[in-house]
Amino acid sequence: MPGQSRGAPGTRPPLEWFNDAPGPDAERALLSCLHSARWARLVAGHRPYPDTASLLAAADEATYDLSAEEIAEALASEPLPSLPEDAYSAAHTALNAAHAAYEAKFGHVFVICLDGVPEHEVLDRVLEDIRSRLANDPHDEQAITRDQLRLLARERLKNALEGARL
Repeated sequence: MPGQSRGAPGTRPPLEWFNDAPGPDAERALLSCLHSARWARLVAGHRPYPDTASLLAAADEATYDLSAEEIAEALASEPLPSLPEDAYSAAHTALNAAHAAYEAKFGHVFVICLDGVPEHEVLDRVLEDIRSRLANDPHDEQAITRDQLRLLARERLKNALEGARL
């Protein structure tokens, strides 16, 4: 399959394993990408997928179908974006203050997909985005948060398939 990791000799490709896995096993694997039981059920329930692109499209669609409560469930398990190890203490202070302000305003953790952002730009990107998003009204921020969760789940799922961790 093009773009599909074959894994070690004698092992099945990750997409094949995912397509054939018992429902609970597939759902458990998906929960590591986005902690939403309904999302995992929706994605697992549409198996088999002919290719990775179809699986990712289904994962995207399932994210759009989540209710506000289900988004809250997923957010409750999301870690805060981490800083590079060599970030100075003032950066930690600034980021902690920004996270606190964000959580106070919106009632949940700040999520951002940093896929493709070079490590040396992570701190600036997180601080810039969190400060910018603090100006949003709750309705607009809810849409942005949903999309960031979608991007995070997509990236985690892609990485799991490429790294044969499903």
